[in-house]
Amino acid sequence: MAHAEYKETPEVRMGLDFGFKGDDIPKYWMAGDPFRTRMMDAVQATFPDGERYFITTVMAFKDQIEDPELKAEVKDFAMQEGQHGRVHTEFNERLQRQGLDIKRVTGMILKLNNRRLKYFSAKYNVAMTAAFEHLTAMMAELFFAEKRVLAGADERVKAMFAWHAIEEMEHKAVAYDVMQKVAKVGYIRRTTAMTHALFSFTLNTLIMPWFMLKSDGIGRRERLALYARGLVWMFGPRKGVFTRMVPALAKYYKPGFHPNQLPSVHNYDAWKNTYDQSQDPMAASEAMYAAAH
Repeated sequence: MAHAEYKETPEVRMGLDFGFKGDDIPKYWMAGDPFRTRMMDAVQATFPDGERYFITTVMAFKDQIEDPELKAEVKDFAMQEGQHGRVHTEFNERLQRQGLDIKRVTGMILKLNNRRLKYFSAKYNVAMTAAFEHLTAMMAELFFAEKRVLAGADERVKAMFAWHAIEEMEHKAVAYDVMQKVAKVGYIRRTTAMTHALFSFTLNTLIMPWFMLKSDGIGRRERLALYARGLVWMFGPRKGVFTRMVPALAKYYKPGFHPNQLPSVHNYDAWKNTYDQSQDPMAASEAMYAAAH
């Protein structure tokens, strides 16, 4: 049975500035909520070294790519991921100035990725990247499909996540195509890597905010209370933000799956059209949020 194809064109957007070099962004920028803020901070803290890992695993197969269209997409993928790493590094520097030991966190992520590159095969590493890319491509759906998720968030941080999410959707199939068409990774290795990536992502998302909140001077009892409320927000059975990932995650485990079978978030065009006209990621983010359900 033929599947509908939803494919966006990757566009490299250089030198975007979200105002992270100043210190006027609120400490708890996510509507004043410490847990939600530190959860999002923990996720994004992994991005600079994560993006470098993604580029490395895909470029390991660069010389084997014969399709000129895929070659061009790999080049744009690497450039987009490089820009993501630059901006998230600026955000991490802001967190470091706040007093969080972000260098320790990024050092752990770098060590983990280097261990993967050393001990896993090139095929398994590109399968890990395809899995992580599937997770990050869902950011837009998770955080921007509904207004309630990022209600009250600082506009600059929201704009960063919007831009990153848009570009993840644009290149959502690049690592997957390299994995499938060039590395010839089969179903078992692909789904094993997704299970591995999902375990790693979940562990990071749950554990790192605990230590960030401790570094903020929040006591154990208050942290437990924050987690009790925050985990309902993340994994609640009806409106949990991450619970909504389950259907898209399940599709990854189906034989014959391809990322282009999944449509982009409904307000993708609101972001893209506004950015194309204004070259302003803040205005594009506002338009995307305004078009959310």
